[in-house]
Amino acid sequence: MEETLLKALVWTNYKLFVFLCLIVPLIISIWALKAQIQSIQRLLLIFWRVASLMAIGIYLLIPVWQIGYIAWFLGHIFVVISLWFWVDINDEIRDLPKSPLRLTLRSWRWAMTFYGTISSIAFIPFLRCTFSPDAKVEKLCRVWLEAPWEYKSIFHANSTPGFLGFLGMAGLVMYFIYLFYFLTFRLIKQGRIALEQ
Repeated sequence: MEETLLKALVWTNYKLFVFLCLIVPLIISIWALKAQIQSIQRLLLIFWRVASLMAIGIYLLIPVWQIGYIAWFLGHIFVVISLWFWVDINDEIRDLPKSPLRLTLRSWRWAMTFYGTISSIAFIPFLRCTFSPDAKVEKLCRVWLEAPWEYKSIFHANSTPGFLGFLGMAGLVMYFIYLFYFLTFRLIKQGRIALEQ
């Protein structure tokens, strides 16, 4: 694939990430809080917890810690699963009266599902960057680093890449400790009720 086209596609992916994973769910979260709709609030709480893996991936990519490629990839898959996994939440949302909020949520869920699925499939060829010692200079891998580096220059100009990578790694460890604890103890022993505690 031509390098210019590849860069354009990758930057489009990051822009969609910002729009679909940050801006829209933030608006829906605030809207659901104001409308006091518990089912939508619970769904968005789950989404924010799961989607944090993609943010962790960005922090890991800043110092070119290749595990960031896997975190970015898994984050998309986990988000799609989390949006549809909870049958009771789906039923509660389906039973809500028709409203602009419900329509917006439904549209966002399907858009997020489409984005997450297509993005995950398209990212599969780049997973080899996880094991490439030359990820920082290899064109195929480097193209995914440009947006995280731009993010660093805007929001963390005075921080070192190593420090930001450390924050990402600490976040990754905590993420998987919580995921293991949730799947092993809370979900299995307490079922759906575990999410409400």
